[in-house]
Amino acid sequence: MKLILAVVQDKDSNRLTDALGEENFKTTKLSTTGGFLKEGNTTLMIGCEDKYVDEALEIIRDNCSQREQMVAPISPMGGNADSYIPRPINVEVGGATVFVVPVDSFFQF
Repeated sequence: MKLILAVVQDKDSNRLTDALGEENFKTTKLSTTGGFLKEGNTTLMIGCEDKYVDEALEIIRDNCSQREQMVAPISPMGGNADSYIPRPINVEVGGATVFVVPVDSFFQF
């Protein structure tokens, strides 16, 4: 048995949860916050048998799109902020960061 931890952007989470549910994957949804953009994201915990891991990964890949987003840079710390002019920059967001870990035991009470 494996545990799939998929960190996805909030915009993709409902579509992904629905797609996984249609294929009978049970998920636990956790609200999390990303470190780089400091924006909300969603971490899904998906438990499945080894033979279904590739199918789950394909569903995640198909439902989590990468896109560009304009973000304003954070002002410099400790410097003179008077001359700092924040200019938005394009960064790539979306997609999914996925961890697949073995499960030694599973209990449901």
